[in-house]
Amino acid sequence: MKIALIAHDKKKDEIIELSKKYKDVLGEYELYATGTTGTLIMGETGLKIHRMKSGPLGGDQQIGAMLANGELDLIIFLRDPLTAQPHEPDVSALLRLCDVQKIPLATNVSSATVMLETLKEKKAFLF
Repeated sequence: MKIALIAHDKKKDEIIELSKKYKDVLGEYELYATGTTGTLIMGETGLKIHRMKSGPLGGDQQIGAMLANGELDLIIFLRDPLTAQPHEPDVSALLRLCDVQKIPLATNVSSATVMLETLKEKKAFLF
C-alpha cells in the first residue's frame, strides 16, 4: 500500500505528531510526501519517505499525477481551511482526483486517525 502525507504550513505540527503516534503503522507502507512535510516527518520519526517538491512548487501536482496513474492507495492531507493558499487550484484538483479515483482521503486529524487505526487493526479499506 502506498500512502501520501501532505500538510499545509499551519498543520505541519499536527501531521508530525500523527506520524510519531502511528510510526509503526506508517512504517509498514511505502510513503510519499510533499517536500517540506516529508522532510519534517523524516526528521522527527526516521520514517523512509519519497519526497516530492514543496506543494506550492508542484508537489501537489506530482501527488495528483500519481493518483491519476493509480499509484496511491490512501492520502492524508491535513488542510488549513482558514488560510488562503496560493496553490488552491492544485489542492482542489488533488481532492477531486481522490473522488474520481475512489481513493480514501483524510483532511483532518480525526479522519486520519480513523484510517490509521483501521490500518493498525489490519482491517482493509473498501476500494
